[in-house]
Amino acid sequence: MISRFAAERGAQLEVLQLASQFRCAGSDGYLAWIDDVLEIRPTANRTLAGSPLEFRVFDDAGEMHAAIEARNTRNKARVVAGYCWPWKSKNTPGAFDIIIGEYERRWNLTTDGSLWIVAPESIREVGCIHTCQGLEVDYIGVIIGPDLVMKESRLQTVPEARDRFDKSIKGYRKDLAIDPRGAQEKIDRIIKNTYRTLMTRGMKGCYVYATDPALREHLRQRSGRS
Repeated sequence: MISRFAAERGAQLEVLQLASQFRCAGSDGYLAWIDDVLEIRPTANRTLAGSPLEFRVFDDAGEMHAAIEARNTRNKARVVAGYCWPWKSKNTPGAFDIIIGEYERRWNLTTDGSLWIVAPESIREVGCIHTCQGLEVDYIGVIIGPDLVMKESRLQTVPEARDRFDKSIKGYRKDLAIDPRGAQEKIDRIIKNTYRTLMTRGMKGCYVYATDPALREHLRQRSGRS
């Protein structure tokens, strides 16, 4: 469309190819690894060897959140999660939304909206895909919910694990009945790309906790990091 618009007006168009990026410590290898480990597209990046980005997998959501809080010295560290927990605090302000064992936190959806990433108090809360696209912090903590698990050595998406108010996969049951294969491919693409987006918000580091123990171990082994 841009090329056609320029041609119609006699404008000279110069096309440039971006060679790299500054997100994720400028590591194209990390982005390629994310695509491979989330089975979005196959790449040659089987581990994170050589990547300057700090990547850690935690076995406890509370410990992961505490590690991100410790990195928040410049107000540039936040925690995000897949949209797998209902927004209870919307109508009951004192309620917790994300509950994983003893870990209890609230979604940051009530007051800050898209400004959650710069609101100082939001370090105690959790952001989601709907408020963090296009935004970056130094360190990002990611909670992978039960909508993405490891089963029989392969990643499997679980759409029913997403909150019913998540509009990104709205109507998926009907779609599965009409076109099972096409609907499943769409579901896989949406869920996997959700976590690709969340796991690429950090400029210096990404800390991850997955509710599925098998997925935590898979990420740990594939990263080559402890």
